[in-house]
Amino acid sequence: MNIIDIINKKRLKESLTKEEIDFFVSGVLDESIKDYQTSSLLMAICLNGMNDEEIFSLTDAMINSGDTIDLSSINGVTIDKHSTGGVGDKVTLVLAPLLASLGFYVAKMSGRGLGHTGGTIDKLESIYGYNVELNKDDFLKQVNDIGIAVISQTGNLAPADKKLYALRDVTGTVESIPLIAASIMSKKIASGSKYILLDVKVGNGALMKNIDDAKKLAETMIAIGKRYDRKVICMLTNMDEPLGYAIGNGLEVQEALNSLNLHGPRDLNTLVINMAAMALKTFENIPFEQAVLKVKECLVTKKALAKLNDLVYAQGGNLDNIVISNNKIEIKACENGYIKSINAYKLGEYAKLLGAGRSKKDDIIDYGVGIVLNKKVGDYIENEELLLTIYYNDQTNLEYIKNNISNVFELSKEKVEPLKLIIDIIY
Repeated sequence: MNIIDIINKKRLKESLTKEEIDFFVSGVLDESIKDYQTSSLLMAICLNGMNDEEIFSLTDAMINSGDTIDLSSINGVTIDKHSTGGVGDKVTLVLAPLLASLGFYVAKMSGRGLGHTGGTIDKLESIYGYNVELNKDDFLKQVNDIGIAVISQTGNLAPADKKLYALRDVTGTVESIPLIAASIMSKKIASGSKYILLDVKVGNGALMKNIDDAKKLAETMIAIGKRYDRKVICMLTNMDEPLGYAIGNGLEVQEALNSLNLHGPRDLNTLVINMAAMALKTFENIPFEQAVLKVKECLVTKKALAKLNDLVYAQGGNLDNIVISNNKIEIKACENGYIKSINAYKLGEYAKLLGAGRSKKDDIIDYGVGIVLNKKVGDYIENEELLLTIYYNDQTNLEYIKNNISNVFELSKEKVEPLKLIIDIIY
């Protein structure tokens, strides 16, 4: 068995056996398979897909490439949450402490940015002192003690996925249902939580561009969950515009903090409340209307905010010191009209050019840069009114971004309705 034969087999749209997939994952792990060979197979998978058995085998191989975490020592109901990635997606920063304040035990391992989308770990590292790495014992102890821990994927937890994840980011192989499903679910299964809450983004700023693909991804992840006796909820949410107003690591942490202080953007608040209420409804058998009231109570009484403070303090961080650049430029509108559309994908790319994301897997993130919108779809804007603010440090791409960024907005003279945020719920 050799990797060239496996690449050629998938290139010819043939199905790989479990043994071939195990061989591939093992070779990625011990580096006997080179990056260029791995990239070639990833591209073949991206172009030609995988059947269900191949996806199950890939997920299983990545789970078994390292350690799994036994959460049986946790003194309550364990829950994990994951997003497929979007622009301005800071849901975890609000939802995870909210779930913990509701009595769930949140044992979460998060990833870094992928493509034009941000990563929770990059965001958390914009908080001065926040330690994203805990050993297994400290991780379990913290979850038991305060109900929540959010750390980076450990070196021994699905390590093959960690290598593939970084390589996909820089080889144009991010947008693949089999690779996304296996990547997400291998980490979720290995992390050990009984319940899994998934936010599947749909739209021009998401990995899934259309509802059919998003539903297929959701159904695939639910099927993987069933194989491992996990209960999974998938919420399909709109990413045809950024979530909230802030795009960029430190800026998004500040916006999440604002949300927990009851001053956050409406779309972010709506999504978080609905996801938390669905968790209570599905996993705790609480009627949805009653669940919504319970969730809102935790926000209004600042219990969720207190839980975020507990989390950040426990992991060495300081919410009074979030990295945000002092250099900023305001961009104003050139005409009157209603915001008809916002190209979230291009905004994510512009944020990456500023330094908020990676173009190469070893790129260093600038936590303080990004973009803050002043208007969303459906809003009216007047000529010379503030459209957005660019936060920057490196000026390499600044002039290009300044000259082009207003083109991501399409205006209309006719009134425009805000976008529907929650598209579907599958479980």
